Amino acid sequence: MLHGMETLTLLSIKDAAERTGLTVHTLRFYERIGLLQAIPRATSGHRRFREQDLGWIRLLICLRKTGMPLRSLQTFASLQREGDPTGEKRRMLLEEHRRNVLTRQEEILAHLAVVEKKIEMFEQLRASWDEGTQEELELFKDPFSGVSTPG
Repeated sequence: MLHGMETLTLLSIKDAAERTGLTVHTLRFYERIGLLQAIPRATSGHRRFREQDLGWIRLLICLRKTGMPLRSLQTFASLQREGDPTGEKRRMLLEEHRRNVLTRQEEILAHLAVVEKKIEMFEQLRASWDEGTQEELELFKDPFSGVSTPG
């Protein structure tokens, strides 16, 4: 703080990339496709990112890592720029995204159960390897034997 006022920290695109974990190329791409509002520029023409820009980028990263398609991110960003009157539309978009994430999570858990069952079968095989019959060994040639796969 400087005399009761907050100092404004402006970051280069390289520094913003380091702080967000994205590449410089990705930040430029996000700006080009409308995910970022126009980033202020220095007199030299170089982008200068603010903390609020980084907060928005972190939200985009979260949504992207949870599988939100770029097209939906663009819609969300466009609605965000329009402001408060679009709050309900943004909430609905996020609720739809949450439903999609939860559905994928259920699918992943079902597939993980298959993997865990297969690991359990290999542990049983290892425990009885020396005394195993040819029939028991044949079970392990088919990667899905003894395992029911989800839908």
